[in-house]
Amino acid sequence: QLQASGGGLVQAGGSLRLSCAASGRTFSLYTMGWFRQAPGKEREFVATITWSGGASSSTYYSDSVKARFTISRDNAKNTVDLQMNSLKPEDTAVYYCAAVARTYFGQYSRNQNLYDYWGQGTQVTVSS
Repeated sequence: QLQASGGGLVQAGGSLRLSCAASGRTFSLYTMGWFRQAPGKEREFVATITWSGGASSSTYYSDSVKARFTISRDNAKNTVDLQMNSLKPEDTAVYYCAAVARTYFGQYSRNQNLYDYWGQGTQVTVSS
């Protein structure tokens, strides 16, 4: 029900845009997020976006990507994107999108155990 795309190989300092397409249900009221797993490491939180009423959404980022990555959603298209700028070799990982049918804000949204739906992952490789 979640399909991630947009990964690839990029040089350090470059940009990539990941997209996650949701199908099968309406995710507009869900908390959606991106997580990543680097080789030999545990999966970690990257960013989340939560509907906060009307046309507004609340976003939350890990310190390691803040000011470089931007998460956004298009409820009409049922997609959530992750724009990644100023990429670093340490951003190399498999990136997963996830969704949960509840609203979580801020630090509470970073707990990956709360998420019910996961995409298959897309590889991002940043060369130095």
